[in-house]
Amino acid sequence: MLKDKVVVVTGGAGLIGKEFIKAIVNNNGIAIIADINEAIGIEAKNDLSNKLNTNRIDFIQLDITSKESLIKCIKYVNEKYGKIDALVNNAYPRNKNYGRNFFDVEYSDFVENIGLNLGGYFTTSQQFAHYFSNQKYGNIINISSIYGVIAPRFEIYENTAMSMPIEYAAIKAALIHLTKYMSKYFKGMNIRVNTLSPGGILNNQPKDFLEKYNSYASTKGMLDPSDLTGSLIFLLSDSSKYINGQNIIIDDGWCL
Repeated sequence: MLKDKVVVVTGGAGLIGKEFIKAIVNNNGIAIIADINEAIGIEAKNDLSNKLNTNRIDFIQLDITSKESLIKCIKYVNEKYGKIDALVNNAYPRNKNYGRNFFDVEYSDFVENIGLNLGGYFTTSQQFAHYFSNQKYGNIINISSIYGVIAPRFEIYENTAMSMPIEYAAIKAALIHLTKYMSKYFKGMNIRVNTLSPGGILNNQPKDFLEKYNSYASTKGMLDPSDLTGSLIFLLSDSSKYINGQNIIIDDGWCL
């Protein structure tokens, strides 16, 4: 479905990012891991290349909050492959105080985390959209969350060390509207922008939490990272060429 499409995935060395990279390659695309951690990024590139027996995975170090880093990334990919078909905004930057309870969040931390994450998505989209406008086409996919759609279900976190950060809710809700803004702003430029909003992803969460979480779902409950890839490939492919400004929720009916 993605024959020779060049796709840049920010945060491509992470839990979800690596599944995206695998899916792109398995659908005959060229996947670029764009990650701030060079060591982890190169390790992911080598590991996935060996497992998939492919030479269609590349790595470029990228700080999504840095215009200079973004320009360097775009230049590298364009010079090597001659085009960039799509950007997947998947990185998840945050500071060391991220995730505190509501009454413990300091203004400075709230602002910094909004800047790192939402600001990073904006800046990345801005720079890639500038490239796409000159190229005469492009595709941007933002990764949001069900908690950008509905209010948190705080009851599932009771008696656990986990919480649902206020920064996360603000960032993910804003990303959905940022998608709508950009898709309309880019009218006439042949650049489309859509969002994927996943439900919870399995990552060694406590058993009690999983039971409470899963009670809201229709069948499976908490998702595997691979459960997101079908929707990603659809949005990256020409099969979705008239889908623009939309938010696709993947949550096994959890929001209902």
